[in-house]
Amino acid sequence: MSKVRGKVAVVTGAGSGIGREVAFELARRGARVAVSDVDEAGLADTVQRLAAMGVEAHSARLDVSDREAVEAYAASVAAHFGAVHQVYNNAGIAAGGALADNDWETYDKVLGVNLFGVIHGSKAFLPHLIASGDGHLVNVSSLNGIMGQSRMTAYCASKFGVRGFTESLRAEMLLAGHPVRVTVVHPGGVRTNIASSGLADARRRGEVTPEEEARVRTYNEKLLKMPPQQAARIILDGVEAGKERVLVGNDAKFVDLLVRLVPRLYPALAARFERRRFSRM
Repeated sequence: MSKVRGKVAVVTGAGSGIGREVAFELARRGARVAVSDVDEAGLADTVQRLAAMGVEAHSARLDVSDREAVEAYAASVAAHFGAVHQVYNNAGIAAGGALADNDWETYDKVLGVNLFGVIHGSKAFLPHLIASGDGHLVNVSSLNGIMGQSRMTAYCASKFGVRGFTESLRAEMLLAGHPVRVTVVHPGGVRTNIASSGLADARRRGEVTPEEEARVRTYNEKLLKMPPQQAARIILDGVEAGKERVLVGNDAKFVDLLVRLVPRLYPALAARFERRRFSRM
């Protein structure tokens, strides 16, 4: 029997990409689902598709960077279902650009969503996960929570932060003896709209160069390959197996091995790869 069957599972960033597919996979495995996203149109589409699967999901527009909103959301979900067993802190955004070129708004926004969104969700839902007697917290980091990469300082800082926060929280749960498992997820190149959305946001601020547009095209055409449905299955399989760490994709597995084997050399190797991959930009 599925270990998510009958459980109440919360998914942030469920309006598209990995979050949407995680919600669908949870529904297929018999979970009761609460979904949220800042994108109301995308969220409505997710809810409609869940309804077509015979699942009536709890849904709410949510900006995970808003601490008070997340706390109110956690209370609302718990009141609706009577319990919360699993939380998937998935909501995230992308932003490129070198440190010298980025403004503070970029760092505030990326860290606010990617890192503080995870912290907000974890802290707000943790009492409910403990009270459930069988809680599981799943925080989505990235391949870039394992390996630093040029022109991605804001994104890498946020995803390394998610990794460190999650591993520390796991130790806290073990030390306290709370019935909450904690998992960090490191997706590699998954075919989502995160790169394009980051570019669109930068374009609205008038900060896009032809080089940055070409870079995003390269990501979309050559690097973001895994279907999000496959990524969702890998994540749920990892959760049901009780894994503390889930690597999604061969690229994530390769990077993890590379960083472990040659921690001092990998930045130079990563720079060489980027020069070759983006040399025609």
